[in-house]
Amino acid sequence: MANPVTGGVAHADADAGPVGARTGIVLTILTFVYVINFLDRQLLGILTKPIEESLHITDGDIGLIGGLYFAMFYCFIAIPVGWFADRTSRVGVLSLACAIWSGATICCGLSATFPQLVAARMTVGFGEAGGVPPSYAIIADTYPPGKRGMAYGIYNLGPPIGAALGVAFGASIAASFGWRMPFIVIGVIGIFAAVIVWLFVREPARSDASTVNAAERPAKAPFWPTVGMFFTHPIILLVALGGGVTQFVTYGVGNFAVPFLEREKGMTPYQIAIWYALVVLVGMGGGMIISGKVIDRFTRHARHVYATAPALSLAVAMPFYLAFVWAPSWPLALILFTVTSVLNYFYLSSSVALMQEEVRPDQRVLAGALLLLVMNFIGLGLGPTYVGKASDWFTKHGHAHGLQLALYTLTPVYLIAIAIFLILARRLRAEQRTAA
Repeated sequence: MANPVTGGVAHADADAGPVGARTGIVLTILTFVYVINFLDRQLLGILTKPIEESLHITDGDIGLIGGLYFAMFYCFIAIPVGWFADRTSRVGVLSLACAIWSGATICCGLSATFPQLVAARMTVGFGEAGGVPPSYAIIADTYPPGKRGMAYGIYNLGPPIGAALGVAFGASIAASFGWRMPFIVIGVIGIFAAVIVWLFVREPARSDASTVNAAERPAKAPFWPTVGMFFTHPIILLVALGGGVTQFVTYGVGNFAVPFLEREKGMTPYQIAIWYALVVLVGMGGGMIISGKVIDRFTRHARHVYATAPALSLAVAMPFYLAFVWAPSWPLALILFTVTSVLNYFYLSSSVALMQEEVRPDQRVLAGALLLLVMNFIGLGLGPTYVGKASDWFTKHGHAHGLQLALYTLTPVYLIAIAIFLILARRLRAEQRTAA
């Protein structure tokens, strides 16, 4: 059954459609590109100490580079990119975007001053704006409803794998060759990935066409009506806000986890390259896989699970997060952070899958870009910026553990995210009762 408002697909038809080897190859390539995307983004946080020492900057400056400055391009450029990709080739846009952000990553490694690094990171954000939205839509048009939750769960392994590889290899390469070399190496790999996308990923047909009357559906999604639909559709807007507030915590912690573990827990770069890398991979990756299974299993008959699952996971994660920040030793801190990470990332696959099912097939890339705009401007743009500035403020006012205090102040943000997801769950229940 088609959603009469959005053209989305009702969950009753969740199991239609085959999933073959070709779809697995496409998903693997898209996930690999996402790994490169996030690996590059992670390098700044991993190499905070040598970058600060080399360029004579502070936590606040790092927070701005990895947060607000990056997000200004990453979030807002995603809108015209999404509109353009919806009307042309999503594969072509993804390949070109990967080449742009990879070239800019190389420039990060060649930066000799703070303004040069800022310009390079903004260009990286410009390129990465064309990475995730086309991939979301390619997956939606490659996998049938009922299979997408797990597909998005696998695709969203990109961040944990990228973060883990960034920690392991970024720290190791930097220890041997300096902080600039990891940026250069990852940039070269990214250009190679752009070529792979262009050569091996085919543009899929827009799926679910039967769910929208052909006489009523426009050939191409109109820009402003799609934007208006997004910001007036209560379910989609709550999804975006809930994800954004959650990302305020995850990006705020993620961008400063390595310097926090070094300063407050006494970890060495060698220990971080091994143990923290494993924590990121197991914690974030576990959250993506488990949440994907939960979504596909329970949302078939209860759509409110799209919201109740992240609400419950964040409620359980909050005390573990507080214990992680408090922990007196790094082994205990890493154990607690592993549990926190698993629970923190339940929201992502859930948010993406629900949003993609709420919009028409020809709106998916632009809607995905708008979702990233809201989530990443709140989370990526403001989270690291806030933590960096708060750390500088506490340190300036005589606190010996400024970064630790800054991370403590993220705790109330959990409560806001939980409240938003509970409101979304109530609305989904009401919609399901009305439909029944």
